[in-house]
Amino acid sequence: MKKLNGKVAIVTGASKGIGAAIAKEYAANGASVVVNYASSKEDADRVVKEIIANDGKAIAVQGSVANAGDVKRIFEQAKQAFGKLDILVNNAGIYKFGTIEEVTEEEFHRQFNTNVLGILLSTREAVKYFSKEGGSIINVSSVVSTSPLPGTAIYAATKGAVDTMTIGLARELAGRNIRVNNIAPGGVETEGSITLGMIGSDMEKQIVAQTPLGRIGQPNDIAKIALFLASDDSGWVTGERIQGSGGLR
Repeated sequence: MKKLNGKVAIVTGASKGIGAAIAKEYAANGASVVVNYASSKEDADRVVKEIIANDGKAIAVQGSVANAGDVKRIFEQAKQAFGKLDILVNNAGIYKFGTIEEVTEEEFHRQFNTNVLGILLSTREAVKYFSKEGGSIINVSSVVSTSPLPGTAIYAATKGAVDTMTIGLARELAGRNIRVNNIAPGGVETEGSITLGMIGSDMEKQIVAQTPLGRIGQPNDIAKIALFLASDDSGWVTGERIQGSGGLR
């Protein structure tokens, strides 16, 4: 039996990378999936087509998690399409690295609005849709939340906030049988890391050298952790941060 049969999941930022891998993994395990995207419609549609081609159920819904109106619409369309909600994956995130001299108010708020406020807005909306049986919320953090690299001050701060919010929300929502957990990936080969120039660079070599399992991560490595946290297998797990990094610290 598939682990998520009959479940409905919203995955934010799911048009590519880790989010797309999670959406596909959930659909392959029986869930109906809302593939949220902010701007990459073509990529989101491609994810949905792949899921449907493999006998899964999915729709693509545009919206920025940093905008309360968009968030409300994402959840309304999920309910309209699939009738309920069981799982929320707060994966949408943005980043820009730079020195302290390059820090601006605009960039600070841009990253915090998506990476932190976006989780709060999405979670606030999700609790309206979960049934009395509860649900599972999975946040996506990063190893940089506890081991930031030079030039990552803003991004690492947003992920530190994600770690803290996960614990607070897990305690707040436990009485409603809503579990809240957190995945902290290490280096992962995604469209974003390729665009950043990390893949094939000295940075990648350094990450691999510091990773006990000896390779760069793949989106599906993280998707399998997200499957565990969404399924009944993790029914006694909440408020936890799972470092999916191949041992990288």
